[in-house]
Amino acid sequence: MESSDTHFLKDLLVFQNTINEELIRSMHVYQLENGKENEVERGFLFSVSGSYMEIEANPALFLLKFRPSEVFEGLMNGFWLCIFAYHADRSPHLACIPSLLSISRNPKLKSVPTLSGDLQIILELGCRREDSEPSQFAEEETCQENYVNYHQSKKSLPILHQDLNCLPYPASMSELSEDQHKEQCSTGIVDNKKKRAASEHIASIALSDLAKYFDLPITEASRNLKVGLTVLKKKCRELGIPRWPHRKIKSLDGLIQDLQEEAKRQQQENEAAAMAVAKRRRMLESEKENIERKPFMELQTETKRFRQDVFKRRHRARALRNHGLSISINQLI
Repeated sequence: MESSDTHFLKDLLVFQNTINEELIRSMHVYQLENGKENEVERGFLFSVSGSYMEIEANPALFLLKFRPSEVFEGLMNGFWLCIFAYHADRSPHLACIPSLLSISRNPKLKSVPTLSGDLQIILELGCRREDSEPSQFAEEETCQENYVNYHQSKKSLPILHQDLNCLPYPASMSELSEDQHKEQCSTGIVDNKKKRAASEHIASIALSDLAKYFDLPITEASRNLKVGLTVLKKKCRELGIPRWPHRKIKSLDGLIQDLQEEAKRQQQENEAAAMAVAKRRRMLESEKENIERKPFMELQTETKRFRQDVFKRRHRARALRNHGLSISINQLI
């Protein structure tokens, strides 16, 4: 980044995640002294109960099909909603700044100076322009226009059902096979096709409904939910679930079962070790509950390491059993 006296803020876009509203992304476009533009993307965690912090942000908003100067409040990009858009070639309208991004109404913004600094610049610029142009009719008209654009954008603009924190999803074979199945039905080839699930039923499915079947394979879950496999996959994408968590839940159940057996053995030999095993079991059960609530979470590093140790211990036990079996067979021969 250049020093502050060699650039000025040209555009500032702030997006909020519609799945996890604590996640905020911002794109800053700076006009450099040499005429070039420098685009900087930042990520933030706006914790409700704690302080704000800046987090590592991979360049995901660059997937926008619009230039930054064309983005307005209300624009949806995947699971990200634009809640604030500033452009230097237009007057900033202070009444349109949401409370979340208002430094005077949200003092916690000061803990993320990379964002609050540019917001402060916009605030000061807006105050100077309001002093020179006292009429507020244009401001109210623009706010109303942004409000209308927001609702129109939800109806007219294409919504990219792609979480910017994940890689793009390829077209699955199940989706292709369903399209082929449609064509067969239209020509009368298939007569006994099941009826499609009602749109109201699909729309009513919430994350809590899916969580009841996370311990089942996705095909069984779709049957229990009375929707097609492709419909369930699309619903998962809308709710921010990149992969059905059945394998993670099954793996955690296996680890918990191993710990239960280990606790029974250790309880007779070493009480302190048994307490450590019980503590790890509680941690795994807590992690399982967290994944059921937020299935997009990855397993913790400590859990992965422990799972690897369990796999090694099982492999050694099988090798010892096989070795003992081969010795007994040789003795019989």
